[in-house]
Amino acid sequence: MCQVFISADPDLYESRARSLRLHGVATSIRLENLFWRVLEEIAQRDGMSVPALCTKLYDELVQERAEVENFASFLRVCCGRYLALQLSGGIPTDLSVPISSLNATRVLATEGGRSVGPRTARVA
Repeated sequence: MCQVFISADPDLYESRARSLRLHGVATSIRLENLFWRVLEEIAQRDGMSVPALCTKLYDELVQERAEVENFASFLRVCCGRYLALQLSGGIPTDLSVPISSLNATRVLATEGGRSVGPRTARVA
């Protein structure tokens, strides 16, 4: 089982910090390269840069929750949900389809009403 995971390219789990501005305030976000790559894919789908995507996500999170406690963790969860929603069919794998063109209610319905999290399976 572990070979599936330990054979990952070490570059994927190497972390790097990127500096960006959120409303004129310089900040630095440290994520693993895998997450930066997923954020780049999401941003490209809607014709944005990664800093523009991060600013949009930050603004919408503040609007919804009034505060942001751990933005780097939030970005990791966004990447995981993006990949999971692609697997469930909610987000097309065709990268020419912008995320902004999708109906959020329909996309989220593919989650089956459950959040993505640990699952248990019985092996007979």
